[in-house]
Amino acid sequence: MNAFIAVLRRDLLLAWRSRADLLVALSFFVIVTSLFPFGVGADPNQLHAIGPGVVWVAALLATLLALPRMFSQDFDSGVLEQLVLSPEPPVFWVLAKILAHWLTTGAPLVVIAPLLGMMYGLKTDEIGVLIATLALGTPVLSLIGAIGAALTLGLRGAGSLLALLVLPLFVPVLVFGAGAVDAYAGGMGIRPHMLLMGGGLLAALALAPLACAAALRLAQE
Repeated sequence: MNAFIAVLRRDLLLAWRSRADLLVALSFFVIVTSLFPFGVGADPNQLHAIGPGVVWVAALLATLLALPRMFSQDFDSGVLEQLVLSPEPPVFWVLAKILAHWLTTGAPLVVIAPLLGMMYGLKTDEIGVLIATLALGTPVLSLIGAIGAALTLGLRGAGSLLALLVLPLFVPVLVFGAGAVDAYAGGMGIRPHMLLMGGGLLAALALAPLACAAALRLAQE
C-alpha cells in the first residue's frame, strides 16, 4: 500500500503540474459534444434522442486522447524501469497509475456531463442515470485503455495502434452506458445495463492490472 499511495500521489502531482494537458482532453469533450447540434439541427426531440450517445462517444474519445501519457513519460525518463525492477508488487503501482489517470481524466468528464446533458434537453432523472453510467463506465475505459497503452509503449505510431486495439473493446461500455439512459427515457428498467456495467468494472479491475504489469515487463525487455 505504501507503493500504491506513493505512486498515486506522484502521478497526481505531475498531472497538476502539467494541467494544460488535462484541459486538452476536457476541452475536447466539451467541443465535440457542443458541435453535434450544429450538424444535426436544433430539433429538441432529435437532440434528446441522440444526447446520451453523443456524450458517451465524446467521453470515450476524450479518454482515448489521454491514454498515451499514462506510461510514456515514465518510460522516457527511466522511472518505469525502476518501478518494474523494484521489489514492490507491480499490480499495486500499476493500479495507482490507472486510478490517477481516471481521477484526472474520467472524473472531470463525469462532473461536467450534467451541463452537457442539459444542452441536449435531458431531464433531471435522465441526467442522474447518465452520471451513474459514466461513473461506472469511465473507470472501465481507463482500465482497458491501460492495457493498450502498455502494449504499445515505445512503438512507432503508438497512438494509432492504441486506438485500433482499444476502440473495439470500448464498444460494449458505450452500448450499455448510452443504452441505460435510453431505456430509462423509454420507461424501461436500467437494472440489466447497470449490472452488466458493474460486472464489467469488477472484471476489468481484477484482470487489467495483471495484464498491464505483464505488458510493461515486456516493454522493458
